[in-house]
Amino acid sequence: MTFREAVRKALNDEMTCDRNVVLMGEDVGVYGGCFKVTEGLIAEHPDQVIDTPVSEEGFTGLAAGAAMMGLRPVIEIMYADFFTLIFDPIVNHAAKTHFMSGGQFCCPITVRLPEGSGTGHGAQHTQSPEALFMNSTGLKVVAPSNPSDAYHLLRAAIRDNNPVLFFEHKLLYGTEGEISATPSEIGHARLLKEGSDVTVIAYSHAVLTALETAEILEEKNISASVVDLCTLKPLDAGTILENVRKTGRAVIIQDPSSFGGVASQVCSLICTDSQTFRTLKSPVLQIGGQNSPVPFSKELEKASVPQARDCVSKIENLLEPIAK
Repeated sequence: MTFREAVRKALNDEMTCDRNVVLMGEDVGVYGGCFKVTEGLIAEHPDQVIDTPVSEEGFTGLAAGAAMMGLRPVIEIMYADFFTLIFDPIVNHAAKTHFMSGGQFCCPITVRLPEGSGTGHGAQHTQSPEALFMNSTGLKVVAPSNPSDAYHLLRAAIRDNNPVLFFEHKLLYGTEGEISATPSEIGHARLLKEGSDVTVIAYSHAVLTALETAEILEEKNISASVVDLCTLKPLDAGTILENVRKTGRAVIIQDPSSFGGVASQVCSLICTDSQTFRTLKSPVLQIGGQNSPVPFSKELEKASVPQARDCVSKIENLLEPIAK
């Protein structure tokens, strides 16, 4: 099953289980979504799929209100770049509802955000803005890297009583994998590969880069663990720290710039935990994308995010002083 099909199946299964689950967004119905993720759902659930006008702030505010009144809306923002239009209804309202009502209301809204570069859509349609939401209280942020986690975590997000931002990297839509019988849980990271020399931490599309990096390192007799964060907020501190302590070295890979990003938060977590900090054999290495808008040029676009060979070179440089 592809990542795209896994997301579609999760939506279909949740709408089948609960008629209060409604899907809203631009072209999500008859057209089947900009990336064909929601194709066919309107035929299966004609009363639960709503094509909206081109007004992200409008239908997001509508969804937030509907969530407060008992529905479980899932909204698709065609490109994550349009997050600026939904910031007010999500950050100022949905995220604060439970707190400001003294626990009397909750706002179970799920926001699906296709993100990332690699599709040639230019600077205004290729951003990865997940870190911008991590600073807001009351939100959960999920960024799966494979079909199984996409399926289970989306179902968990829809059932969660908190607002959840669900980031889907566009380059992952065509990737394939089996759906695990064991459900993934929000707030739990996953150890994908165990190693002894260095712990490589990543999320979303960068997990594929991390796994490729680990394979190349293996050929050079360097053993790397790979940890998939899966959820960015809340972070699974236990899994991260446990695996860094085992190797004594940590590398964090992400597609967007590391400045003020997820990698910086993970680095802070590692360095402020006294037990983990004492096990470090080298500085924590952050590998992120270029701190610039993503260009149209295919070659420049590819070069704007970390590639496995570059990651290998930087990790080798990290290990070299230790080897000497």
